[in-house]
Amino acid sequence: FFFAMAALEEKMAEMTTDEGAEGATAEVNPWEVKGKVDYAKLIEQFGCSAITPEQVARIEKVTGMPAHHFLKRQTFFAHRDLDPILDAHAKGEPFYLYTGRGPSSESLHLGHLVPFMFTKYLQDAFKVPLVIQLTDDEKVLWRSLKIDEAKRLARENAKDIIACGFDIDKTFIFSDFDYVGGKFYENINSIQRSVTLSQAKGIFGFKGEDNIGKVAFPAVQASPALPDTFPHIFGENKKVRCLIPCAIDQDPYFRMTRDVVPKLGYHKPALIESIFFPALQGDSGKMSSSDPNSSIFVTDTRKQIKTKINKYAFSGGGETLEEQREKGANLDVDVPWKYLNFFMEDEDRLKEIGEAYGSGKMLTGEIKAILIDVLADIVERHQKARALVTDEVVDAFLARRPLSM
Repeated sequence: FFFAMAALEEKMAEMTTDEGAEGATAEVNPWEVKGKVDYAKLIEQFGCSAITPEQVARIEKVTGMPAHHFLKRQTFFAHRDLDPILDAHAKGEPFYLYTGRGPSSESLHLGHLVPFMFTKYLQDAFKVPLVIQLTDDEKVLWRSLKIDEAKRLARENAKDIIACGFDIDKTFIFSDFDYVGGKFYENINSIQRSVTLSQAKGIFGFKGEDNIGKVAFPAVQASPALPDTFPHIFGENKKVRCLIPCAIDQDPYFRMTRDVVPKLGYHKPALIESIFFPALQGDSGKMSSSDPNSSIFVTDTRKQIKTKINKYAFSGGGETLEEQREKGANLDVDVPWKYLNFFMEDEDRLKEIGEAYGSGKMLTGEIKAILIDVLADIVERHQKARALVTDEVVDAFLARRPLSM
C-alpha cells in the first residue's frame, strides 16, 4: 500500500506541469490552469485513457440514446474505468453519478455549466442517482471567504445547478458545512489516516505556509465517491460504483481516492473528464470568475454578451478583410469557433460554419454574430429556468431522503 502511494506521489510531482507545443510550461492543478495545455500529453502524464469511438458507440447502445455532442466532439475526452461502469449498467447493476461545485461567485459562468450540462445528459441516459457536492468549506480555506458568505453562495449556486434541469427524484445536493458528520465524516477520517502529509504534499503541492485545513480537505472531496457516505440513499452498501464527470484538473483528487479506497473495501471511482473551457482572450487556460471580461456569466444580458464577444473574444481570423478572404481563419486558436463547438448542437451547421470561416468565405464579424445568438439564447433559457427555482425548491433538493434508483 505505501509503496503504491509513494509511486503515486512521485508521479504526481511530475504531473503538475505540461510542456506546451511551443515549449511553454502549462500548469495544471485543481486550483489553477496556466498556459496552453497539450491534452494528449496530459493523458499520458496523468495516466488516464482517451475515450474511443467504440466506447461512445457502446454508450449509445447501452442507453438507447444518441451520444451527447460533448462526447462526439471530444469535449469529454478522457476517462478512468469507464468500461466497468458500462459493464455494470449492461448487467443491471446500479451506479451513481457524483459531481460538484466550489461556490466562490454569485453566479456561474458558461465554463461552470459544461460539466452540469453533461451530467444532466448522463443522468437522463443512464437513469441513475446523482449527488452534487457544494464545497463551501473549500472556498473558506482557499479564498478566505467568511463562512456565512460561503454558505450563501452555495445556495445561490445551487439555484443555477437546479436550473440545468436535474431530476429531483434522483438528485441530492449537499453543502459540506451542512452535511459533514455521521458516515460522511467517518469516511473522511478513514481516507485522511490513509494518506501521509508527505504524500499529500507530493500529490497537491502543499507548501509550509498553507493552512492545515487545505491539507485535510482532499479527503472531503474524495468521500462522496464512497456510496455509504449517503446512507439515506445507499444504506450500508459499499459496492455501488461511482462515475465522476469533471474537468481534468480535478484528476489529482481522484487519483488519490482510487489508490486508497480499494483498501477500505470500495470500488475505485470511475471518471469521465473534459477539456477546459477557454477564456474569451484565448485558450491558454480556463475562464475565471474573478475576471468578468474573461467570462460569459449566466446573469449577463444579450447586450453584455454581444459586447464581450465583439470586444474580447480572441479571433483567429485575418487582420484585414483581404487577408481573411485569402487565407481564412486559424480555427485552432479562434475562440468564437471553439465556443460554437461547445454549444452549437447542429452538426451540419457547425461543419458548414467551420468550412466557410476556415476558407475565408466567412468573416470574423459573421461568426461572432452567430455565436452571440447561440450564447444569448442559452443564457436567456437558463435565466428563465432559474427564476422558477425558489428557496423551497432548493430545500427540497438539499433534503436528506431516499432517491429513485
